[in-house]
Amino acid sequence: MKHSVPVSGKKASADVVQDLPRLMNRLQDENEPFVLATVVRTISVTAAKAGAKAVIDRNGDIVGGWIGGGCAKSAVVKAAKSAFEDGQTRLISLQPAELLAEIGVAAGDEREGIQFAKNMCPSQGTMDIFIEPVLPRPTLVIYGASPVAVALANQAPAIGFDLTLCAPGDDLSVFPGSGTRVDGFESPVPSNGQIYAIISTQGRGDLAALKATLMTDARHIGFVGSRRKIAALKEKLREEGVSEQTLDRIKGPAGLDLGAIAPEEIALSILAELLMIRRSGHREADTLNV
Repeated sequence: MKHSVPVSGKKASADVVQDLPRLMNRLQDENEPFVLATVVRTISVTAAKAGAKAVIDRNGDIVGGWIGGGCAKSAVVKAAKSAFEDGQTRLISLQPAELLAEIGVAAGDEREGIQFAKNMCPSQGTMDIFIEPVLPRPTLVIYGASPVAVALANQAPAIGFDLTLCAPGDDLSVFPGSGTRVDGFESPVPSNGQIYAIISTQGRGDLAALKATLMTDARHIGFVGSRRKIAALKEKLREEGVSEQTLDRIKGPAGLDLGAIAPEEIALSILAELLMIRRSGHREADTLNV
């Protein structure tokens, strides 16, 4: 469903700006990703002025607001799609061809964190547009109701994870607090955000949990257990026809090697590993922009 708001004159433009917070709040409540594009600077004649904003959905459609006509739209939508993929903000500078030539860049080049695009409009103005992705919170899917699983459920929300707890129905009561609860290991878990999965079943449904996890598009699958146990489980799955490429998705023992012993310490080591994986793209981008 599209939520575009037509623009006709100054009054309509003001109404659009006022409606954007409501639209963004609704998209966040629905766990839907979007990009907020904001014009931060204009030079010479441009259709939109500094402060103009638009919301772009994951299909690349502008569903609210306005940042100018087709001249700006194509560059902004292209940048928005890239932002959905890597979760990074970016600054787009839309300039006429002669100005790009004067500073020695071509459309598509990036310099000092600024991505340049060519303005094909007759007005030949310059617009700088900030692209900010607003992505759903990641989901941590915990399989099993072991002490480590419970410790993970207690600690993970504090660093930004939503929870899905998968365990036999009688075991779900060990988990305090909030989170989606799934009786058993059968159903893959849908999510608009990234999925991270940890299996901590301690012998109660190990194979069932692994099979369910491999049916998801989890960015990371960690298994709490010894290397010997993981190897034995992989061999059983291999005998059932699971490919090596699929088996390679299972990582273990889960967590960074911090010398953890107690369940709370093991959970902390696992969350440290997940945080490192989750932020890896951000660190690479920051390094490139230094």
